[in-house]
Amino acid sequence: MSKIEVVKRHTLTGHNDCVYTLERSDVDSIFFSAAGDGMVVAWNLSDPENGALIAKLPNSIYALHHHSLSGLLLAGHNYEGIHVLDWKNKTEVGSLQITKASIFDIQSVNDDVFIATGEGAVIKIALSTLSVLAKNQSSEKSARTIAIHPRSGDIVVGYSDNYIRVFDTDLNLKHAWQAHANSVFTIRFTPDGNFLMSGSRDARLKAWDVNSNYTQVAEVVAHMYAINHLDFSPDNKHFVTCSMDKSLKVWKLDELRLLKVIDRARHAGHGTSVNKVLWTSHEDQLVSASDDRTISIWNIIF
Repeated sequence: MSKIEVVKRHTLTGHNDCVYTLERSDVDSIFFSAAGDGMVVAWNLSDPENGALIAKLPNSIYALHHHSLSGLLLAGHNYEGIHVLDWKNKTEVGSLQITKASIFDIQSVNDDVFIATGEGAVIKIALSTLSVLAKNQSSEKSARTIAIHPRSGDIVVGYSDNYIRVFDTDLNLKHAWQAHANSVFTIRFTPDGNFLMSGSRDARLKAWDVNSNYTQVAEVVAHMYAINHLDFSPDNKHFVTCSMDKSLKVWKLDELRLLKVIDRARHAGHGTSVNKVLWTSHEDQLVSASDDRTISIWNIIF
């Protein structure tokens, strides 16, 4: 592994339960977190010690999505559906009960919002009217993660039945395959849109060629336990994975080569599962969230 310096800048506390998700805003320095305590918090990397409480909901929140067109923040409130938050004014402007199950991911294209639920459904809603436009129930197992192709607009979903399924924008099924030996927890398109990366509870990281009908082109045993999430560096040359094994790993994208392991023993990393990562454009700072109720801010110096 190459000599990369890892500097821990901050440890953010304030959540009273596992921190499940992180989300960007339209400002490089501002991001959001949500946790098992039902709190949605805005943080500013320019003043990281002072988080602002946006909302307090009764149940756990696994999914946040910043809707870039409207500037609104969507929270997937377990058992209660979607809450629409005007985060700058700390007010709720709408809600929609779409499922009594967990909500694991939320993504959008223009006014269309796509939601992955614990009952295995993928639901498309119109944000402007908070109305359901389409629903696809291709599995009885949880829909866990959504990626939207930047050019074709295909909606790609990873499931707990180990499959990845590709839908058109109306949620008609186009393609499906068994991708892993266990639940698919995270999928992301590479910045050029040519490959789909997937991480699973089976601890394997895989790459699929979008232009060859999602043929598998790479596989790495990337962690000891489940891969929870991945994100790309601002320069698109690297990416980071996080895992139930408590570690973060930094990779070279074009080679799928491991460059650095960030853990508790070597870098005062997290003490429990790392659930989400966000590699920001604010001074290239990397943000990680964990079951240990903390958020860590890192600089990765190449």
